[in-house]
Amino acid sequence: MDSFEDTLRSLREAFNTGRTRPAEFRAAQLQGLGRFLQDNRQQLQEALAQDLRKSAFESEVSEIAISQSEVDLALRNLRSWMKDEKVSKNLATQLDSAFIRKEPFGLVLIIVPWNYPLNLTLVPLVGAIAAGNCVVLKPSETSKAIEKILAEVLPRYLDQSCFAVVLGGPQETGQLLEHRFDYIFYTGNTYVGKIVMAAAAKHLTPVTLELGGKNPCYVDDNCDPQTVANRVAWFRYFNAGQTCVAPDYILCSQEMQERLVPALQNAITRFYGDNPQTSPNLGRIINQKHFKRLQGLLGCGRVVIGGQSDESDLYIAPTVLVDVQKTEPVMKEEIFGPILPVMTVENLDEAIDFINRQEKPLALYAFSNRSQVIKEVLARTSSGGFCGNDGFMHMTLSSLPFGGVGSSGMGRYHGKFSFDTFSNQRACLLRSPRMEKINDLRYPPYSRRNLRVLLVAMEERSCCC
Repeated sequence: MDSFEDTLRSLREAFNTGRTRPAEFRAAQLQGLGRFLQDNRQQLQEALAQDLRKSAFESEVSEIAISQSEVDLALRNLRSWMKDEKVSKNLATQLDSAFIRKEPFGLVLIIVPWNYPLNLTLVPLVGAIAAGNCVVLKPSETSKAIEKILAEVLPRYLDQSCFAVVLGGPQETGQLLEHRFDYIFYTGNTYVGKIVMAAAAKHLTPVTLELGGKNPCYVDDNCDPQTVANRVAWFRYFNAGQTCVAPDYILCSQEMQERLVPALQNAITRFYGDNPQTSPNLGRIINQKHFKRLQGLLGCGRVVIGGQSDESDLYIAPTVLVDVQKTEPVMKEEIFGPILPVMTVENLDEAIDFINRQEKPLALYAFSNRSQVIKEVLARTSSGGFCGNDGFMHMTLSSLPFGGVGSSGMGRYHGKFSFDTFSNQRACLLRSPRMEKINDLRYPPYSRRNLRVLLVAMEERSCCC
């Protein structure tokens, strides 16, 4: 028996009643999300610490505060986002009303990964709610403590006739994907992303795929190595490196490598102490499966910083590798852990050529005191996001879209981009039933004169009145 069928049927019936469409309903659900975050802040921090040994600081910065900010932004702007958008008209439609209506898709599915299990649940959920959809949430079964809160506590804050949390592993997710949804939003790895897209294609369901990849970080010779090291170490080892936008490798000259490695050692010691395993500020690998995979990557290149591991504690030290070959596993797969390979290049052109021979990344970083170098990397490469002289700070701006390109994903969200993602942009033209004589120009029998006049009337005009 299909355990999801009744739930999905009742959600679709609720959507068809129009319950989720009024602004008042949407605002009430968003306010519920805000209360969920405020009422359960301590419990959420404890769950994130249990799943990932995430510090209260990292939990607040990357999970709770970002989610609350998205809720607040949506509540402030909800009515303006929902408002019909007037568009320009031609001479033939000057007396008519032309606009884009943002309408909900219907029943949407949000599939969530384990690495930022709260953020990556609530941020897309805010967009889906603001756009007026009914939602099925599928949290990751890997981050068990957060999964439990999302399943047992979150529904108390939402209208349960319009929102549901479903649980299970890969088998249950596969079963869920057999059903028709009106939109699917998936965050995770490329392999599963292809499975999601194939399942969606059977129903012609539109998708957003937030995937990952190997994010390059180019470091120019004209840099302060300690400044670069501080910024790179922070966003490489944040959440124990289990971040889809973390830098996956550094490209720099041999000279810069010799200056950068001691600076990275200094930054790691300053951040996590002489023995990072005892630091309360360094997270842990999510489970043994991922630990074993990462442990295997420590054999690539030559370890110059870190390299220690403790399976009983799921601990891998903040690590830097040099003398790495591009054919080694650490340069072939997304690392998703606290390991940072450094590859040397002769110059900027070689770095850009190497980047462009790989799949397009989710994020790309460049460090230089020369603005021309930053602009050249930006102009000659392609990626989902780009940040010059820092790490993933571009993600903190809700005014910037977040998403991948090519194998790193498709679709955008954050801020209003989330609302747009979960909205059907409906093209609308409301014409008068009168003045039929004007339409004689377009009716047979056709003539050259009528064609000339009609073409002029159909030319675009800038008036949006």
